[in-house]
Amino acid sequence: MKQLYVFAFLGLSCAAFAQEDIQLDSDALLSELSDNACACIDEISTYNKHREEVVKEINTCIEEVTQAYQLGTQLFKFSKPEKSEKITEQDSTNREKVINTNKESKQYKDAYYKIEEQLMESCEALKQKVAASDKQGLKSMSLNEQALKYYREGVAASEKGDFSTAVKQFKKALKEDEEFAFAWDNLGLAYRKQEKYDKAIEAYEKSIEIDPYGLMPLQNIAIAYQYQEEYDKAIDAYKRLALIDEGNPEVAYGIGSIYALKLNEYEKALDYMCKAFNAYTKMKSPYRSDAEQIINIIYQEMKKEGKEETFKAILKDNGIDMG
Repeated sequence: MKQLYVFAFLGLSCAAFAQEDIQLDSDALLSELSDNACACIDEISTYNKHREEVVKEINTCIEEVTQAYQLGTQLFKFSKPEKSEKITEQDSTNREKVINTNKESKQYKDAYYKIEEQLMESCEALKQKVAASDKQGLKSMSLNEQALKYYREGVAASEKGDFSTAVKQFKKALKEDEEFAFAWDNLGLAYRKQEKYDKAIEAYEKSIEIDPYGLMPLQNIAIAYQYQEEYDKAIDAYKRLALIDEGNPEVAYGIGSIYALKLNEYEKALDYMCKAFNAYTKMKSPYRSDAEQIINIIYQEMKKEGKEETFKAILKDNGIDMG
């Protein structure tokens, strides 16, 4: 197995650093630690779990490498250096003392968020796990062995990007058991990937008839409507999701994104996006960085309109400090 920097930093003594001229690059360290966290995230099971449970496990994976990243940045002054610097034993000792393990400290959060941002860019497993919301209901799965066989084949085809085969297998599963909610969910997703949005919406609606509390179809209907550029219907779909799952940050994020990026209604967008940002931050979701990016986009647009004070007021109303 490839040796990871996390073991090097936490396992070697400061004296060892003094004896060797170790040339490390900040981007390489960040990439290595992020790969480590991504591998941890990839092993998380989403079966029969709410999003909050999955996010908590993702958070643990990121925390496992955060202290190593803090130590690395302190030892080698990793603030985009042009050259790595040899560290003396005294320097190493002094810097080690300022490693902050308090999860509420700025230093710890800066390191955590840096890894989180890298994962959002490079770790597909993270995006898949955070998006998972397949808490099992009474009719989510089937007791029909043949239906389950076709369903698993459809999932395998989807994972390979073969959505045509996936559609066929999910249809076979549903022919065996038409009340197999997860099969309808995944049929809708496969149709969406084929850009057959009307069929996707039909499949999601069928799933909701079977399981009115299914989060996955409710969320994906909103996304399908966005692809169709039916933004009012998408917003209504998100509000429908809120009735089932009031605290779901995807509602505020989804509506805020539509107002900001599609309808250019920036004040409405900002209020929703602030709520999404706060919710993601509270649950330590990596999608916090996506909300922050859209808030920055909104700021630039409101600045052009001379509404900087309004922007600040909305942030203040939502308990967000511009810093």
